[in-house]
Formats: sequence, C-alpha cells, structure tokens
Amino acid sequence: MSHRPFPGRRAVLRGSLAASAALALPAALGTAPAFARSGRPEAGWGVQTGDVTRDSGLVWVRSDRPARMIVETSATESFRHPRRWRGPLLGPGTDFTGTTRLRGLPPGEQIHYRVLLTDPDDPRRTGEPVTGTFRTVPARRRDGVRFLWSGDLAGQGWGINPDLGGYRIFDAMARLDPDFFLFSGDTVYADGPIAATAALPDGGTWRNITTEEKSKVAETLAEFRGNFRYNLLDENLRRFNARVPSIVQWDDHEVRNNWYPGQRIADTDTRYTEKSVDVLAARARRAFGEYFPMSTLRPGAREGRVYRVLRQGPLLDVFVLDMRTHRGANSSGDQTVDPQGILGREQLDWLKRELARSRAVWKVIAADMPIGLVVPDTTEGRKNVEAVAQGDPGAPLGRELQIAELLRFVKHRRITGTVWLTADVHHTSAQHYQPARAAFGDFEPFWEFVSGPLNAGAFPAVALDATFGPERVWVKAPTASNVSPAGGHQFFGEVDIDGDSGELTVRMREQDGTVLFTKTLQPGLVGQ
Repeated sequence: MSHRPFPGRRAVLRGSLAASAALALPAALGTAPAFARSGRPEAGWGVQTGDVTRDSGLVWVRSDRPARMIVETSATESFRHPRRWRGPLLGPGTDFTGTTRLRGLPPGEQIHYRVLLTDPDDPRRTGEPVTGTFRTVPARRRDGVRFLWSGDLAGQGWGINPDLGGYRIFDAMARLDPDFFLFSGDTVYADGPIAATAALPDGGTWRNITTEEKSKVAETLAEFRGNFRYNLLDENLRRFNARVPSIVQWDDHEVRNNWYPGQRIADTDTRYTEKSVDVLAARARRAFGEYFPMSTLRPGAREGRVYRVLRQGPLLDVFVLDMRTHRGANSSGDQTVDPQGILGREQLDWLKRELARSRAVWKVIAADMPIGLVVPDTTEGRKNVEAVAQGDPGAPLGRELQIAELLRFVKHRRITGTVWLTADVHHTSAQHYQPARAAFGDFEPFWEFVSGPLNAGAFPAVALDATFGPERVWVKAPTASNVSPAGGHQFFGEVDIDGDSGELTVRMREQDGTVLFTKTLQPGLVGQ
C-alpha cells in the first residue's frame, strides 16, 4: 500500500532547534493552513476510517487549505474501475477536516480507497491521492473477527520521541492485521503539556517533538484541535490509521484529568484562565468529533453522543460506553442512592435495551474505566472516587449501584457472552468476577481485561474492591510510578473470535507484540 510522503519540512518553534531538541516538522502540520501558498491541496495528516459496518464506513482526511474531499474506492489497489464519492467542502469551520460516508459496500471484503483533495474554485487542481484500505464487517460467521484495543496516548509528558522511533507500538499492532482497533479513551492528553526534553531515571534525556499547542494545557478550541494534530505527526500512527479502522471512545484527558460535568476549576490552578469544565468539555468534544471518524459525532449527526453500538457480524457486537459525559460529580462514593451514577439513566437504559436486543455470540462492553479497580481522585484536595469502585468491600454504594443493576439485568435476562474491555490505569491485567466471592451476588461471572498505555507513563497496579468479587488472575505493572515508554510497560490487547468454534481468545501483548497472557472463553454462556 502506498502512503504519500510528508509535505515540505520546517522546524516547529519552541526556542531554537538546539535548545528545544525538536525535530523539523511538516509545514502543513502547523497550527493553521497557509491560505496564500501556491500549489494544490495536501493531506499530510494521512487518512483514517471508522465505525465500519457490513456495507458502510467513514473515511476521514484533513487538508492544508480549503478543498473539496473526493473518495474513490476499488476492489483492488490498481483502481482500474473506481467508484467515486463526492465528500464535503473542508474549511475553517471544522479545522479543514471532514468525513465521507461510503455506502453500499460489499460485506466481508477488502476495500481499497484513495482520497483526493481538489481546489473548490478549480476542480482540475487536485492534490496527490492519499491511499488506505479496510475490511467491511463479514456477513458470515465462519469468517471470524480479530481486533485490538488499548488507550492512553502521549500522557505524562511522554510524547513523540524520535530517538525511539516515535509510537512504535502501532507498527506492532499493524502486523497483526486486525479488523479494527478499539481506542479505549485518553486519545490525547489535553491537560498534559509536552516539553522538548524530560529527565530519565538513568540520567539520560527523553526528547519530544513539540508544537505550540502542546506547550500548555488546552483551553481554546484551537488548542484542543492542536492536541489531536500532534499525535498525527507520528508516521507509525498514520500508517496504522491508513490500514486499520477505529472504534473510538473518550475519557478524561481529552478535556482535563478526572473531570465531571458541572465542575469548576479552582482559582489556585493558574494553568487555566477558563474555569468552567463544561466550556472546556464542549470545545474538546467538538475537536474530538472533527479528528476521529465517528458516526454519532459527525457534523449534523442526530445522536450527538459518544456511546453507541457497532455490530461486527454474527459473532460480535461492541457496546461503546461514555463513562465521563453523563456521570455525577466525583465524591466519596458512599451514597446509598445514586441515580446519576457513572453512565446516567438514559445511557444505562440504552445499554440494557441494546444488550437484550443483541443476537451476537459475543457482547463486548467497551468501558473507558474499570469496574472493580479502585481509581481515586484527589485533584480537589480530598479523596474522592474517580471510577466505579470506592474501596469498601461491602454492598454496592455510589456508582456501584448502577453496575449492580446492569449485572443483575444481564443475569436475569440470560444475556450470554458479555466481556468487559478497558484501559485507563496504565498497566495491563485480567480480572475474573465471581458472585461466590462478592458482597453483591446477584450476577453471573464475567471477565474484565485491562490494557494500555500506548505511549504514556506506566503505573503500579491499583487495589481491587471486593463488592463484585474480582480476582486478579494476571497482571503486569511496574513497581515505580510514571515509568517512561523507554522503560517498557506499554501494552495492547488482542481479541480473536474463531468462526468455527465461536471461542473468544484474549491475548495481552507487550509493545513489540510479545504475548504475555492468554485466556480462551467459550461461547453461549451467561457467565464463566
């Protein structure tokens, strides 16, 4: 597969090149398109596809100037008989990004596509095509499904390090040729500035590619957009995006660490002049929808939400949760009544309804936060609960009440094949939840698998809460906090569903693709 090269290069300014240790970066990848430049539209940020179904998919691109987006598809790389799709005009209203929905595609087939950007005033002036490929969802069970998941990219100040070859983990993932990638949140760290250098424990120096938008916490829409552009400077990620469709969800760092609706930032946090988290979240949400091909956040989309279900053929439905937008305020988590919970009533009812409707062999619940792992929040000067579990091993309290309601529903409706996947905690582990060990026992056993980070600080394993009876069957985590990607502990997970037997195999993998842990689950069971 061809992949067009970067446009012309320049140094990104944060002091001199020697002082900043930054690399020369593409001019088209700067903070704003150069309207006065001569030539043709260019797409130096690559292409992406997302929310692919049996007969459709979304194709994404960003231009360096106003342009019309055109997509051509073919069954082969030769493009001898292409089918053409006229996309939107790309302009400043969407930061020159856009998506085109391809419809009427054949199921279970490899689709080759190329994106052309044309001058809106002169369609004969067309930029060099940017190519990609993806597979549509199979209609037949025997085709099987294989996908990857992980989260947490460019966190804790660990950005694109040219000395290490950038985000190399994406090349390891691409070699597995998955049907799609589930990006489980913290897709950017809008609250995490990236400096030119950072000290390593061994006395060495970590170098980062830097940009102006990543020099401070994101507050403006332009700064949030710049956070998403930053990751696309990495050629490993761009190659991966051109080959593997994504299913994307968000968590807290797309906005601010541990945020919740209605939150106000303390006056003592001088990094922020905008103190309303709701204002920041609205800007972040807009940039998030512009920089990922998502069916429910496209301009003009009726739903306007992150949570959704992606049906991946007879074997798999993926239920993408949003455990951030609809939650109540972070608190001690000891309430005996908590109707808002972590999902909100509307999303919880939606999830129960869609799980009951699903006829897929496996129902993957893509959660952006874990269920039984205790994730504290001390950002407001007191110990609050950031995820679900609050450390009390007794009966469900606080946000645990919603999870108990959901687990009870799955049991009594005899819903088979539920598996929970998540990231967030910057280590990898496998937990088995068993009612015989739990304070709340009205549910069937289930598994929760945790992976990540992709390129961020790694942290020790957190404590478990016994309310739902988790047992940590396997874990790999550092003993120190904020271990850089140079120190390892970067992870992704693989799910492989066999088309003949229906067995679901989870493989937890290290940055280079090495398998660390394997678990195979049997189909057709309510709990296991």
